[in-house]
Amino acid sequence: MYTQFFGLREKPFAITPDPRYLYLSQRHADALAHLIYGISHSGGFIQLTGEVGTGKTTLVRTLFEQLPDEADVALILNPELSATEFLTAILEELKVELPGDRSNKGLIDHLNKFLLEAHARGRRTVLIVDEAQNLAPRILEQVRLLTNLETPKQKLLQIILIGQPELRTLLAQPNMRQLAQRVTGRYHLEPLLLDDSIKYIEHRLKVAGASGGIFTPSALREIYRQSKGVPRLINVVADRALLAAYTQDTRNIDRRLVRRAAAEVYGQPRGADWKAHLAATTTVVALAALAFASWHYATLDAPGVISPVIEQATVELVDVPPVTVEPAEGLPPEPTPPSLAGLLAESAVPKDTDSAFATLFALWGAQYVPGDGPACEQAQRQRLRCWYERGTLSHLRRLNRPAILSLIDGHGDEFQVVLGRLDESTATLFAGEDAFVLDLEELAEYWYGDHLILWQPGSGSGSEIAPGSQGESVIWLRRSLAKIYGEPSPTVPSSFFDSALEERVRAYQRERRLAVDGIVGAQTQVAINTELGVPGTPLLTEAD
Repeated sequence: MYTQFFGLREKPFAITPDPRYLYLSQRHADALAHLIYGISHSGGFIQLTGEVGTGKTTLVRTLFEQLPDEADVALILNPELSATEFLTAILEELKVELPGDRSNKGLIDHLNKFLLEAHARGRRTVLIVDEAQNLAPRILEQVRLLTNLETPKQKLLQIILIGQPELRTLLAQPNMRQLAQRVTGRYHLEPLLLDDSIKYIEHRLKVAGASGGIFTPSALREIYRQSKGVPRLINVVADRALLAAYTQDTRNIDRRLVRRAAAEVYGQPRGADWKAHLAATTTVVALAALAFASWHYATLDAPGVISPVIEQATVELVDVPPVTVEPAEGLPPEPTPPSLAGLLAESAVPKDTDSAFATLFALWGAQYVPGDGPACEQAQRQRLRCWYERGTLSHLRRLNRPAILSLIDGHGDEFQVVLGRLDESTATLFAGEDAFVLDLEELAEYWYGDHLILWQPGSGSGSEIAPGSQGESVIWLRRSLAKIYGEPSPTVPSSFFDSALEERVRAYQRERRLAVDGIVGAQTQVAINTELGVPGTPLLTEAD
């Protein structure tokens, strides 16, 4: 893998919103300050907008690590809900037990009661809505009405709307003027300038463990030119350039290599340019260019297909009969392992989720029946839980659980496979009844981080265990942490989740590079179960 080649601990340009990699340019620092202000002071709405890939979601993740102790936050990631679903989601995010009356009025009355009680305890409640440009007008009106929940002196609910530039257009409509007038703070996140783009790249390399420069100054400027300063595009182009450098066995990336990487990312045709170049060069230079072109197009074309450009150039420049290399006498020819590109093109990998769920369930000794209700409900009936998120292979390696991966080809078609084993440089994938082994670099070409795992709660229902919780789940947590740290199991452990236990959970999460929030959710529970070695748990990598 190129991480080892460049002496890196992990991929520095993953597109997942990891707060460790946040580079606080002046623009990002200002945006973060607006969000923190919105949480610390009562008011109407705070609005944060920005183009796709400018770092809005990463800012939200960073904000969560800087929350005031007295803040309770409800984060809505998918706002395309009905009014009832939207209100229900808010209550669930705030960990409020739902009322018996599930009408809109009943839900709002219940939320108002919670907000008044929280205010009396000195708590501040914040609602953050991501992708807010997708809010339907009726939901926006519902959001506006939530700001009417107030005491004579202050609002009970602070609302932060985060979205793409379309959100500004949406709120500028005449029928939205009542809501727009309540926006007390606006910030639009622009792409990075050249200087900040270079610092951004260097920052991410440093976090990933780079000890020296990898990109030349001209390469850094070329990345900025190709990405226009959009952080997500910087990540994609830089990652592809690192991969190309690895395949060419060079540790210094120049401007030309970045251009080639960007052309692959954006799908820019370069055949005509290559033909013009080849026709204008001498035989020696042409042969060298042809060698590179053959390598380049071999990485793009399907196995066994010769690029028309290369074929024509061969006729024009080198009239040499092909050389056939026979296998050594007495030895059969070495089989060529299937490529992922070929498997996807031949539809050897299913697009439906049924076969993937059937495989994943079987690894757990469970049974999935297509048509017998949602997969996650079937899992729950068999004492398992689903957990979907986006992450990296390093993240999956830490969780050490088989996972359904969503692969996307160059046409945008999506395929479902099960990651059954993860070695140092290869992955074993299951597709239907077939299994095949791939190089991790090849897998990374088609996998963008979406995955789903199954896990088995160690105690209770698998619900979050948070500060203030009481019961058997807290006892399980205390005993589990004691066992992990090699301490005697407490004889009569407290069943209350106090501040000391919260600090211990945060320390555990920080050591394991999990989200540090002091809450024992699915991710932390999976990590704990992995370390405890719960029998019957399928693993990606067997313990030494």
